[in-house]
Amino acid sequence: MIDALRTEETGETAITPIAVPPAAATAPDAPETPLFDVAALDLAAVEDAVRRAAADEIMPRFRQLAAEDIVEKNGPHDLVTVADRRAEEHLTAALTALLPGSVVVGEEAVHADPRVLDALHGDAPVWIVDPVDGTRQFVHGDPGFATLVALAHRGEVLASWTYAPALGLMAVARRGAGAWLNGVPLRAGTPSSGAVLDVATSHYDFTTDAQKQVLAALDTGGVAPRPCGSAGLEYLHVARGEIDATAFSWENAWDHAAGLLLVHEAGGASGTVAGQPFRIEGGNALPFTAARDTATARRILGLLAAAN
Repeated sequence: MIDALRTEETGETAITPIAVPPAAATAPDAPETPLFDVAALDLAAVEDAVRRAAADEIMPRFRQLAAEDIVEKNGPHDLVTVADRRAEEHLTAALTALLPGSVVVGEEAVHADPRVLDALHGDAPVWIVDPVDGTRQFVHGDPGFATLVALAHRGEVLASWTYAPALGLMAVARRGAGAWLNGVPLRAGTPSSGAVLDVATSHYDFTTDAQKQVLAALDTGGVAPRPCGSAGLEYLHVARGEIDATAFSWENAWDHAAGLLLVHEAGGASGTVAGQPFRIEGGNALPFTAARDTATARRILGLLAAAN
């Protein structure tokens, strides 16, 4: 679980949940079960594994794909390539070697066997992997794609890596410790007073008519919505203060886990239309938002909730 509407002010972290999810309630006598201590992990080795997977399996195929290297999964807009599959296999082997006893929930593995998702509810640390986020961009030779990796334990995202190899960008976040882009601290900041809010929304090619109708509530004064590209890179845009918010209507953990932590650790905020934190295990009220600050998140959620 990622806390809703987390903000950074005057150097201190304030967490203001819109509502406390039922799972957060604990019986008074229930023992505390510690989360995996991410400080025990070699984070630099994880970053290196992500870079090597991209260097070995993704970039040699960028703008070099043959027709037989591309397959439709659930329709003409939902594509998978040999690069997606090979990079996920590479990362699965490398990440579980770095953390024995951990498991991997990868986009392509879940597509092949949905039972893989059950690991998100288990006790083992989980690597959540999207080998090529923005496969459509990758297929068309557009550099706007990324490899997304997050480490989670019992629903809490502990660390994340967002790597855009064609753009030379590596963003890293660690729960409670901050976020960095190419080694420089990230700060999402706050939109200027009265400025029109730039919001990346679920792409119309991947939304139902009902979802389009709800998202259309953002087409109003003071808000400028546009279809998203790679979800991971849109989160990075929020964390950098380049756009003001996202509004997404799907909840695949591999698309969102890394980016939500990145935004939070850059001082941003997030929440669902039900006023609850986003759960990586699923079952969220949708749409949800991630934004540069609490006020922006509340504004976006208010518009979406009114139309939901």
